Amino acid sequence: MTLKNTPLDGCVLVQPQVFKDQRGSFFESFNQQKFTELYGQVVHFVQDNQSISSYGTLRGLHFQQGKYAQAKLVRVVTGKVLDVVVDLRKDSSTFGQHHSVELSDENNLQIFIPKGFAHGFVCLSEKVIFEYKCDAYYQPSAEAGIRFDDPDVNIDWKIPAEDVILSEKDKQLPLLKELKL
Repeated sequence: MTLKNTPLDGCVLVQPQVFKDQRGSFFESFNQQKFTELYGQVVHFVQDNQSISSYGTLRGLHFQQGKYAQAKLVRVVTGKVLDVVVDLRKDSSTFGQHHSVELSDENNLQIFIPKGFAHGFVCLSEKVIFEYKCDAYYQPSAEAGIRFDDPDVNIDWKIPAEDVILSEKDKQLPLLKELKL
């Protein structure tokens, strides 16, 4: 496993070591000891989630507020997504900025998202199975988000706008400037 910094402090790409032979491939998708050693902080994951989406499905940009804030380690099991994180930490020099990366079952990249970030992804393949670990339990009353098409954040989702499939809830999310952080 190797870690690579992104432009957003604390948010890192995780590249597992993949072993391939005539049978296929194998890799550790997570190793607590190695991650702690490389990241320099202990993160205890308590919940794993999985979603299945079809092309154009955009999930996000979501986060949990206050004491229920979550750090996440996300990855693609099958397919390909554009994964996006937005820094919502008011005291951060990169507040309001985003970083995007393509995650797929071919590149096996993962991204670790610290507390204080909004997260979302759009499915770029016909189908995707997306998994993520959280360091805090989901709390419905702490759920929040920002609009995927916020002009101040200005994310290029890499698909035509008419192909985006959103939940009714995500269509109602506020702009970043409307949030009370």
